[in-house]
Amino acid sequence: MEDKRNLHLKVQELSDCFATTDYLGEMSKLTQDEDTEEAALKWLALAALHAINAGAKKISLLQGPDGEVTVQAKYRASMLPSPGGEIGGKVLAAVREITHAEGDKAKALLALGIRNDNLDVKVKLEKEKGGEMLTLKFPE
Repeated sequence: MEDKRNLHLKVQELSDCFATTDYLGEMSKLTQDEDTEEAALKWLALAALHAINAGAKKISLLQGPDGEVTVQAKYRASMLPSPGGEIGGKVLAAVREITHAEGDKAKALLALGIRNDNLDVKVKLEKEKGGEMLTLKFPE
């Protein structure tokens, strides 16, 4: 029987695991990960760690109608490594599951325990024009 652990807890465990790594370097390797569900959770953990350490105010992941995924961070004009279409779609699904978000537009709060601290991330999900956007807004 497959172990379907709590996704929220898994993201927190991965945050702890990757806390001392090169976040952008690890993000750029995710497209090669064969376990796309695990890679989606790794991407969430790495995005949170990057935001904390680089001072990002928000990170947006956009999946277009063609399945292509782009990621942008707001702290200066900057693009982050894309997790790719398949993993990007699973990131969106994982966030919807963790936050219990339903419908075309949803807002939620995602509480993450990272090392010895807590972080409340504002999550916004929007579906429009055949695509979907996830925005993670970090405290200042």
